[in-house]
Amino acid sequence: MNSAFVKHSLIAVSILISSAGLAQNKTDLKNWPKGFDPKEVGQRIADHFIATPHTNFGRPGPPKVITYPETCTWYGALKFAGVTQNKVLLGQLEKRFEPLFGEEAKMIPVPDHVDYAVFGSVPLQLYIQTKQQKYLDLGKGIADKQWGAPEGPRVVAESHEFYKKGLAWQTRMWIDDMFMITALQNQAFQATGEQKYLDRAAKEMVVYLDSLQKPNGLFYHAPTAPFYWGRGNGWMAAGMAELLSSLPAKQADRARIMKGYKDMMASLLKYQAPNGMWRQLIDDAESWEESSSTGMFTYAMITGVKKGWLDAKTYAPAARKAWIALVGCIDVNGDVRDVCEGTNKNTSRQFYLDRKKLTGDLHGQAPVLWSATALLQ
Repeated sequence: MNSAFVKHSLIAVSILISSAGLAQNKTDLKNWPKGFDPKEVGQRIADHFIATPHTNFGRPGPPKVITYPETCTWYGALKFAGVTQNKVLLGQLEKRFEPLFGEEAKMIPVPDHVDYAVFGSVPLQLYIQTKQQKYLDLGKGIADKQWGAPEGPRVVAESHEFYKKGLAWQTRMWIDDMFMITALQNQAFQATGEQKYLDRAAKEMVVYLDSLQKPNGLFYHAPTAPFYWGRGNGWMAAGMAELLSSLPAKQADRARIMKGYKDMMASLLKYQAPNGMWRQLIDDAESWEESSSTGMFTYAMITGVKKGWLDAKTYAPAARKAWIALVGCIDVNGDVRDVCEGTNKNTSRQFYLDRKKLTGDLHGQAPVLWSATALLQ
C-alpha cells in the first residue's frame, strides 16, 4: 500500500477522533458521535471474540489451557451481554464454554496461580445470568481453593506465610494480582451473596495498597520492578473499581480502598496525554502510548464518575477523551492495536520501553468491553 496514502489516512483518523472529542459536551458520557457509541463498539468487539479461537499469547497453535487474557475478554463480553440484555450473545458465549465440560475439559486451568484462577470468574458470571448449577459449582470451587491451604507444585515458602495471615496463598505482590484475585472473589460474592468473598478480596487489596502504592498514587510493577508500568497499574485500577462497586458502605476496608483508588485517579489525570491515551510507562514522556492500560484506566474512571466517587466536572472530560482515544485504536477488523505484549517484571527501564506493540492481543479487547459496559450501566 502507498505509504503516503497510509500517512494521510492516519492523519484523517486522528482529526476525526479529535473532532469527536470536541463535538459534544465534554462531561457527557451518554451521547456519542457516530462510530463511538458504546453499545455498537462493544457488540463489534464481542462478535469478534466469538469468532476468535482460543488464543495463545500470539504464539502459533492453540494454548494448553485457557489463558487469562481470554478469560478477561470472555468475562467482559458476558458483562456486556448482561447490561445490553443480549440473549443471542449470551447464548454464543455459553456455547463457547460448553466444550469445557467435555472434549476441552483439560483446557480448564488448574487454579494454582492467580492468572489461572481468574478463569473462575467466567463460570460464575454465566451462573449469575443463567442460574445453571454446573457453572456455580465450577466457579465457586475455584474461588474457595484460592483461599484454601497451599497445595501443588507452585507452592513456595511465602505461600504458607500469606495463608497464615488470612490472605490468598497465591499472593505474590505483583499489582496484576489485584484484578485477578478481585474479579474471581467478587464474582463469587455476586453469585452467592456470601460476604466472606468480598472480605477476602478487600483484605488482600489493603495489603497490596499498603505495600505497593507510592506517594504519587501509582504503583510499581512489583517491589523489585520500580517502574509505573501502564497495564500493571491498569489491573490495579480496574480491580479497585470492581471491588468498590460491590463493597457495602460500612465494610471495614472500604474507606482505605476508596482512598487508594482516588489517589490513583488523581495521579492518572495528570499523566493523561492530550489525545486521551496513557503511556506504556505512565510517567515517562519517552514511552509509547499503550491501549490496554488506557482501556483499563478508562473503565476505572468511567465507573468512578458514574457511581459518584469522582467529581464529574473534573473526571468526566478525561473519561470521555479516553474512550474516544480507545475506540480510535480499533482497526477495521475489530482488533485493538498498540497493545503491550505479555510482560514479566524487570529491573530495567529499557525492558519496558522495548516491549512489542501487538494488534489483536486480547489484553486490549477485554478493557474495551469493560469500558463499554460501564458506559451503558
